[in-house]
Amino acid sequence: MGNDTIANMITSIRNANLGKIKTVQVPATNITRNIAKILFQEGFIDNFIDNKQNTKDILILNLKYQGKKKKSYITTLRRISKPGLRIYSNHKEIPKVLGGMGIVILSTSRGIMTDREARQKKIGGELLCYVW
Repeated sequence: MGNDTIANMITSIRNANLGKIKTVQVPATNITRNIAKILFQEGFIDNFIDNKQNTKDILILNLKYQGKKKKSYITTLRRISKPGLRIYSNHKEIPKVLGGMGIVILSTSRGIMTDREARQKKIGGELLCYVW
């Protein structure tokens, strides 16, 4: 079967959060770059660097923590649509995460965007993941 790069990215970030690790390396694809861009814009990560090592493109994500105890800005990161079960939604039925405190990342016909952008543009798509 094929590789699920989104699930790999989410798992890497989740594992780094549990270990309070500052940087995470994930394989760079167009989808992972766009997800990293959204996480950066929404304030869940400090920054990300697109790096090329040998023949592989790698994204280096710098995670964001607060306080002495290093509490992560990302509490939960959950994959919704999977390769075995795709989940789609129109703009009216896009779920709100924690009453709008979290975000849903969608893959639409106009690119990867957050739930707020999709509702504003009135387009639906595939629900990729929840972040809060």
